[in-house]
Amino acid sequence: MLTIWLFLHVMFGANGTVVYRQKRAEYQSLRHEIDELQKENDQFTGHIKALQTDPKTIEKEAREQLHYTRPGEVVYVAPPPPPAPMPATNAAQK
Repeated sequence: MLTIWLFLHVMFGANGTVVYRQKRAEYQSLRHEIDELQKENDQFTGHIKALQTDPKTIEKEAREQLHYTRPGEVVYVAPPPPPAPMPATNAAQK
């Protein structure tokens, strides 16, 4: 009887094998998420440093976001696409 109780406690107790495997899977998932966020953070850090020091990067951002041009340049802007037609409903057909 003691052996059965000990076995059940080890397998399904508060700190048992089942809980251990769940916590380990959760740990690995969180570790993977942390690694991805760290890579993204490193990319943003590199972009910030380039914006602080690299004139070409600053010019590129100004051209893209603020639509700046150099003297003598001509910018062609395409018109926005036409709005999609509203779908007909049963009420409109009656």
